[in-house]
Amino acid sequence: MVGSAAVAADPGAWTVRGFVVHVDRPLVLGVVNLTPDSFSDGGSYADAGAALARAEQMFDEGADLIDVGGESTRPGAGAVDAATEWSRIGPVVEGLALRGIPVSIDTMKADVAQRAVDDGAAVLNDVSGLRHDPALADVAARAGSGLIVMHMRGTPRTMQNEVEYDDLVGEVRHALAHSMQVALDRGCTPEQIVVDPGIGFGKSAAGNLELIAGIGRLLDLGRPVLVGPSRKSFIGEVLDVPVEERLEGTIAACLSALERGARIFRVHDVRQVRRALDVAWAIRNSGTPGQAT
Repeated sequence: MVGSAAVAADPGAWTVRGFVVHVDRPLVLGVVNLTPDSFSDGGSYADAGAALARAEQMFDEGADLIDVGGESTRPGAGAVDAATEWSRIGPVVEGLALRGIPVSIDTMKADVAQRAVDDGAAVLNDVSGLRHDPALADVAARAGSGLIVMHMRGTPRTMQNEVEYDDLVGEVRHALAHSMQVALDRGCTPEQIVVDPGIGFGKSAAGNLELIAGIGRLLDLGRPVLVGPSRKSFIGEVLDVPVEERLEGTIAACLSALERGARIFRVHDVRQVRRALDVAWAIRNSGTPGQAT
């Protein structure tokens, strides 16, 4: 169980490299994958110049951070070593930091995380929830970086082999609480941590829908909840559409998660999702409407 320090933390405050990000509105992470094999945009930004241009565009479209990854986490994806991963993302991390654009690093490796924070990365995003390399939490603690811990069964290569749960949301909550405790035990503060239930990671299509519907059960962890439904296969199954036609489904999933308490959204289509979230947030905070006449 998460220690009492987490309970005392301000659930709307996210500490990132010495700054407090107030999660009092929806935040958007724009996805830039520098991999040849990611499920949606693999190979699109293998060149650092193209990746930087896309990241700048996302930032202009309303992204609060750019989430950069150098190792695919699609179902069945093979692992890459730290040197290869860093060779893909290093120039982009440095380039974005020089441009003053906040960078999140999607990595499971402490070595890559350390190089990234040394080059100015603000957030570490670990899809393994600190199971792969718990020392990643040590890097976050020393740097004071934001730390996203996600739920995933197994590895990207094996995660879709076991998608049945007795209590999906309850088991995800328990695993996230454990990841938080690992981070706290290694010196992170509660305010550094964001939790991600891992939509699409070791869940069936029906399970992903159940997980979004049950996000409210994660709020008592006391930390902001991030969701990443962008272009995922469960949307394709619901709508019977290929990956390039999943924008509307992505927006619907984000808005549904927003209403249930999620506040951070990791997406490929920043402009469209940003606008949809902003309108939904304005409606949510408009007060009680007058009676119709």
